[in-house]
Amino acid sequence: MKPRSSFDKALIEIQEDIFQLANLVEQAIFNAVQSLIKLDPAGAAQVIMCDEEIDELYAKIESKCIKLIATQQPMARDLRMVVTGIKILLSLERIGDHAVDIAQATMCIRESELNRKCSEYLTKMSRIVQQMIKDGLGAYRKRDAQKAQEMCTLDDEVDHIFTKIFQLLIDNILADPKSIVQSSYLLYVSRYLERIADHATDIGEAVIYLITGERKKLN
Repeated sequence: MKPRSSFDKALIEIQEDIFQLANLVEQAIFNAVQSLIKLDPAGAAQVIMCDEEIDELYAKIESKCIKLIATQQPMARDLRMVVTGIKILLSLERIGDHAVDIAQATMCIRESELNRKCSEYLTKMSRIVQQMIKDGLGAYRKRDAQKAQEMCTLDDEVDHIFTKIFQLLIDNILADPKSIVQSSYLLYVSRYLERIADHATDIGEAVIYLITGERKKLN
């Protein structure tokens, strides 16, 4: 196989693996938040167990990227494509870790009116961050810098919801100091979702870097 075709084939395989990892991560976020909404410790435990599959796929893709750099020694745009893959890979792995964090917090949260009040906000945050990941990977597949930039603007909406949850929980603690433990876990969950949005924005920034060669901070 000629060097160029060999490089292209390896790069396509890496990209398809990244899309597979993104699907696993999106599902982990959805399952983690659903286990919280339903107060389902068994579902939360399943999210934690499935993280091993995410970690294994992450390691597999990382090894492919390292091997591609070592054996093909790509330059210029080719190198940028591999580096972008690594950046997106790292962001997805961190997002997967936060899905586990949410699942672990779920195991410490009990049924309460406070939980029900936060559920609507958390569900909305979850939907937005999942859409951000989907749009970011779509921009990566289509090499669409505009879509990547537009996706990053959703981070502001996530931050806005996070601020609402934060204020709700602070008000609740002031009104009922005994609720501090429950409020803290719910705050952790909202913070994890807010961080997931940040990592999704990193994916958008990586796509823009791939296409334009410019490093833009969109968070």
